Formats: sequence, C-alpha cells, structure tokens
Amino acid sequence: MRLPLIRIGSGFVALALLAGASPAVATEPSSTADAMAQAASPQAITEYRRKLKEYQEARAAFEEEAGAYWTAISEKRKVRNAKRRERQTIALDDYVLTQPPVYTGPKRPVSPEPEEEKPPRERKPLPVVADFLKAAADHFQFVPQRPSSEVEFKRAYARYALAAGLTREQAIRVYSFETGGNGNYDMQSGLNPAKPGSRAISTAIGYNQLLTTNSVELFAEQGHEFVRELTARAAQLSGTPRKAMDHKLAVLKKMVAFTRTVPDTWFEHEKLANTPQGWAVHAMVLDVDVGPMLQTHKLLTSVIFARAKGYNRPLTAAELEMMNLTGDGTGLDMVTMPQAMRERVPTSNFFQRGGYERNPVAIRHNTVARLLAVTDERMDFNGAKPGAKELAAAF
Repeated sequence: MRLPLIRIGSGFVALALLAGASPAVATEPSSTADAMAQAASPQAITEYRRKLKEYQEARAAFEEEAGAYWTAISEKRKVRNAKRRERQTIALDDYVLTQPPVYTGPKRPVSPEPEEEKPPRERKPLPVVADFLKAAADHFQFVPQRPSSEVEFKRAYARYALAAGLTREQAIRVYSFETGGNGNYDMQSGLNPAKPGSRAISTAIGYNQLLTTNSVELFAEQGHEFVRELTARAAQLSGTPRKAMDHKLAVLKKMVAFTRTVPDTWFEHEKLANTPQGWAVHAMVLDVDVGPMLQTHKLLTSVIFARAKGYNRPLTAAELEMMNLTGDGTGLDMVTMPQAMRERVPTSNFFQRGGYERNPVAIRHNTVARLLAVTDERMDFNGAKPGAKELAAAF
C-alpha cells in the first residue's frame, strides 16, 4: 500500500586549543563567553529585543496566513478524494489556485548575549549495501547473485519489464530521471564512487531507486509473482544451477512470509524495513534474478493502479514518474488532469507543507504543467548519457 511520497566543525579546533592551554591562561577570567557578555552593552540588548519583537510579530502574521493556506490545501484534497470515490468529475475549483505565501519579513536577529551551546544532534547512520548484504547472510543465509556485468543486469531488466507490461520509453526515461542517466544496478542515493567522501542520503538503490520500505512492500504485495517466476525458471534448469535456484526460491519464500507478518500498510512495512531482516529483503534488489522484478514492479504498480481507476491511456514517462515520486493516488490526481487545468493548478496541492518547503523543484516549477515539463526536460538531457544509451540498447 504505497503512500504519497536524505561534521566536523571549527568548534573542534577551538576545543583543541583550549585543551592545550597552560593553567595560567585557563584560569584567566576573560573567557570567550565573558568577552561576549562584556561586549553586549545595554543599548545593544535593547536594540536586539526591539528587532526580535518585530521579527516575532511578522513571523506570527505569516504563520497565520500560511496556516490558513495549508489548511485549505488539506480540505480541498479531502473534497477531491471524496469526489473520486463517488466517481464525480473533479473541477478547477476543487484545487487551491493561489501559490503558497512566502515570508518576506525581517530575519531573526542574532542575540548579542552568549547562548548556551546545545550538543549537536546525533544523526543515525544510514545502512548501505554492505549492511544489506551482511543482513541477508546473517538472517537468511543468502548471498544475492550479482550480475557479471552492468549490461547483464540491464538486459535482465529489459526482458522482464517488457514482458510485464512496461514500455521501452517508460523504463528508459524513468531510469534517466532517477539515476541521472548513468546509474548502476547497485547505485545507492548519495553515494558516488567518483566522489570520495560522499555519503548515502537514503536507502534508495538501483534504476528506479527503491527504498527499503519499497522492497518490503513489493515482497508483501507481489511476492507471489516473484515466486511463480522463479519456480518457472527453476523448472528449466538442472544440476548446480538448479540447486542454486532452488535455494534462492526457498529464501524468497521465507522473505515473502516475513513481509506478510504485519498488516498491509506503508507504516507497518516501514517498521519492518528498519530491521536487519528488512535490510536483508532489500539486498534482493542486487540479485540478477529478483532485482529486475523489484525494479519493474516499483513502476508497474502505478500503471496497474491507474488502470484500476479507469485511466486506460498509456502513461507518459513523466506522468509515471510523478506517480513514482508522489505516490499513486496523488500522482494520478495530476495525471488525470486536463492540460488546461495543469497550466493553472499549483504544485502545492499535492504536498504536505513540510514536504513542499523542502522541495525546490516543486517551488520553482510551481504548476503541474511546469513540473511535468521540467521532468521531461531532465529525462531528455539524461537520456543522452552512456548509462541510458546502454539500457536503450538492452531493449
């Protein structure tokens, strides 16, 4: 059940200097905090408090306006959902047609008085490919069968995607958008071998950037398809390859059973995905047999969802990407919209406030038409890169 939609500072240098100071220096009364306090004159403090009050009043007025706007967004969304359930026509006035308010008041002033330093918030490290592989070995005694080359994985993906019902254009253009046109089957979001020191920004892996939760959910909902496919392949093998496939099939069945131990909701699947067993399931994205199926069904579920809702026209790659990014229900809301409405409806209608304010692309390209257009442009540009051309050749 998919829902609508990743240091070290100079303070350590100062700490090192203080640690090496002589006792005479360390006991002097003129610490940094004392110096700041002495520098903060009554006039400076008065001016700061005046500016702070001015800022707080401006910010409160903005928050009142913004709160009303995002409440209207939520209420309109509820109306559209109800009308869609009743198969009623959704009209232009079922959307908020103005752009979100933007704060233009004064900035928060900097206090001239010393403030108590807060310890930096500890950031939990994200698991990476090595963690997923270790979890698979530890919990399912399984090592994914990696492809001998990137081309081998691309060919396996192309064969399965076409047979399952994705079009060549959908697969290649979404790959171009999601990976920048050069992504490998084991590429994790944020990690770039060409950039030493790069760090993972999410657990998303591969051509269509599956998160751990995506993998768990796809196993829970489509696992029977994967089992049927591998069973058919195993029947055509013999000897050592058959033995290896039988073991993979047994592991696959155990993983499917694990993902079905909770209700079929994104929230419950997310909890499983954040366990070592969930990481082990995600390791299957790297398997040359199962990985292409997971990557395909990440997109295919959106195609099937659209058909089930009565939308039978083939989705363009950009439309499919909207459903891939925002979730099927939200994405279909955009996809089914006539072009004239796309030109007028702000993208804010399809976001929660926090998600919108962290999304510079949606803010800059602030109507449905413009967001789809920039998605197409990025697909065009990245489609000329080597990885996209290699995938195109695989089809």
